[in-house]
Amino acid sequence: MVTLVVGAVPAFLASLVEFVEALTIVLAVGVSRSWRAALSGAVVATTALVALVIGFGPTLLDRVDERVLLLVIGVLLLLFGARWLRKAILRAAGYIPLHDEAAAFDAEVSTLGRAGGARRFDWAGFAVSFKGVFLEGIEVAFIVLSLGATGSGYGVPAAGALAALLLVVAAGVSLRRPLTRIPENALKFAVGAMLVTFGVFWTAEGLGVEWTGGAAALGYLLVGTLALGLLSVRLLRGAAQPVRLP
Repeated sequence: MVTLVVGAVPAFLASLVEFVEALTIVLAVGVSRSWRAALSGAVVATTALVALVIGFGPTLLDRVDERVLLLVIGVLLLLFGARWLRKAILRAAGYIPLHDEAAAFDAEVSTLGRAGGARRFDWAGFAVSFKGVFLEGIEVAFIVLSLGATGSGYGVPAAGALAALLLVVAAGVSLRRPLTRIPENALKFAVGAMLVTFGVFWTAEGLGVEWTGGAAALGYLLVGTLALGLLSVRLLRGAAQPVRLP
C-alpha cells in the first residue's frame, strides 16, 4: 500500500493533468488541420518520452550514489512541487485566473486555422502536436524518473502514468472535445502538495535525517503541507485588494 501511494498515485494525478492539456492541443490540431498529423505527432512524442524514461532510468539507479540521488531528486521535487502548489494556491485565491481548457482549445484552433492547410502531410500540424505532447510529457517523465529512482523501481509510477494516459485517450476518443469538467486546479494543488512532501522527505534523507516512523512520515508531512496550502488560500482570499500576478 505504501509503495502504491508513493509511486502510483502522484504519478497518476500529475500525468492526468499534463495529458489533459496535451489532449487539448492534439484535438485542436485534428479539428483545424489534420487528424493524421495530430495523431502522428502525439504518437512520436509519446514514444520519445518512453525512450527517455527507459534510457535514463537504469543510469540513475546504477551509476549514482543513493544518498546523492536522494538529495538531488529531493531538492528538484521540492522546487518542482512548490511551483505547482504556488500556482494552485494563487488560482484558488483568485490572484490568477483558472486554466480554461475550452478557451485554450478555441485559441489553438483559431491560430492553427489561420496558418493554412497542407497539400500532403501536414508537417506544421505534426510539429504543433509533437511539441505539445512532448513538452507536457516531460514533466510526467521527470516525475516517473524521480519516483522510480527513489522508490521501489519504475514499474509502479510508470503504471500510474500509463493508467492516466489510457484514461485521457479513451475520454478523448469518446468525446472528441477538451475535458473541461476535470477539476484541474484541485488536482494541481494535490499533486503540488505531494511533490513538496516527497521533496522534503527525500532531501532530508539525503542529508542523513532519519524520519520518525520511516515511510509513514510521508503521511504527516502531506497533511502538514495540505494544511499550510489551504491556510495560505484562506489568508490570501481575506486580503482587501488582491494583486493580480502573472
